[in-house]
Amino acid sequence: MSDPREIELKLECEPSDLATLQDHPLLQDAAEQGEAQLASVYFDTSDRLLLAAKLGLRVRESGGRFVQTLKAEGDGLFDRPEWEHPVERSEPDRAALADTPFARHVEADAALEPLFITRVTRRTYLVEQGGSRIEVALDTGRIEAPAAGDRIVPICEVELELKDGSASDLFTLAQAIANLVPVRIGVRSKAERGYALATGKLDKVRKAEPVPLREDMSAADAFRSVAHACLRQMRINEDILLRGRDADALHQMRVAIRRLRSAFSLFGDLVDDPLGVRIRTELKEVTEPLGRARNLDVFLATILPAERERHPDETGLLGLERQLEEERAKAYRDIAALLESDAWRMLLLDLVGWINAGPWLREKSPGRTALREEPARVFAARELDRRRRQVKRRGRHLDDLEPEERHRVRIAAKKLRYGAEFFAALFPGKKAGKRHSAFGKALSDLQDHLGALNDIATGHELMRDLTDVPAGASTLFAAGMTAADIEARTRTLLEAAAEAHEELVDTKPFWR
Repeated sequence: MSDPREIELKLECEPSDLATLQDHPLLQDAAEQGEAQLASVYFDTSDRLLLAAKLGLRVRESGGRFVQTLKAEGDGLFDRPEWEHPVERSEPDRAALADTPFARHVEADAALEPLFITRVTRRTYLVEQGGSRIEVALDTGRIEAPAAGDRIVPICEVELELKDGSASDLFTLAQAIANLVPVRIGVRSKAERGYALATGKLDKVRKAEPVPLREDMSAADAFRSVAHACLRQMRINEDILLRGRDADALHQMRVAIRRLRSAFSLFGDLVDDPLGVRIRTELKEVTEPLGRARNLDVFLATILPAERERHPDETGLLGLERQLEEERAKAYRDIAALLESDAWRMLLLDLVGWINAGPWLREKSPGRTALREEPARVFAARELDRRRRQVKRRGRHLDDLEPEERHRVRIAAKKLRYGAEFFAALFPGKKAGKRHSAFGKALSDLQDHLGALNDIATGHELMRDLTDVPAGASTLFAAGMTAADIEARTRTLLEAAAEAHEELVDTKPFWR
């Protein structure tokens, strides 16, 4: 029997947005309406076994009644297994958890303790959209944790839960809401935010996380999980950037976007449709300011300090630094304007709608259906083989290649590395784990060297760009000197990259 699942989309907003929605005919004309005060206590063991298993356990009280809910990770964003059961009091009922993943991760004698509590005023509306019924919940409130003292996490969000019907109707309703108020896709549950509050990790920059793939997944389900993981990493770091300039958050947001674009490429024909092409093209175009800001961050943090150490008496380096700092400030202003724009918010909403209900999922042709239903493990092994051959072929005589050809090797290696990370969970076992570690290290070494060569090429571009803006003679001299110094490292890096490529070719694939 399959697990009971919750199909829900979370939209984050401001309190004034909820007031606007509450008074709009979209909700005022809803079939049913209600309001409740909800207090939910979340529990875990002292060694956080549920957190490690990516499970959330709560007991919610409303109107003197208690409901216990266990939620699992699901596909990472949109579709989550959940087990709900009425209970007699505010403490967890272990017997009601016997047939859930809880029993596999928590021993019978392990004590559960309350970690944090959410207090929410929820206004609900049952909306008819297309042929579907969707519950719209407007939540305002806060998350409290004893370990956090007086610090709280405010809650202000719209939750859309599909009661019956199609996911495409849910996203149509989400777009209608987004046209009324400036909502953003929410990727963190109340439980996750509560854990972050309790452990002091609310503002932590988010690196890529393992993708929750299962061996019994189809290729289509695998793509959705991979794409959701990328979107999640992107949005968490976006929230940090919305609060101010942060080089690490910018870097990780760019990583998330590159991983997502690599996923589009890795899954190829499976997800190829006109809407997806448009969304991918727009995503690439609008995120260009992130790349320029990141290049300036790297140059100012690594290359320029090394130049000052080599040439401590060269005053032109100060002018060069000031010039590049001005360029970086402008790049970050461009990023802020992008992230605050309606176009960006709608693009991400279009993206998540396409991932979960796009034409690639609805096309009925035998070929597309076969691609969707192919076992993810079979698909992954074939694609990883193809990408490995591509890196092997393109990287021959790497130290003699022209910069453009080296760039193609770097892109191919990056896609192979992301594919290896995406698909790791499909190949469990001790032997595969050891091979995956060795393969990942070999790929990482190659990418590091090729990345350093790319930084050199980027440094040259930044120095050339200075000729297009007013700059003093000493600054231009320093720029030329810096360009010559970084170019001097090229031969050593090329030799190291060629060695890393040979080592990668000799490393056994983990998927065989």
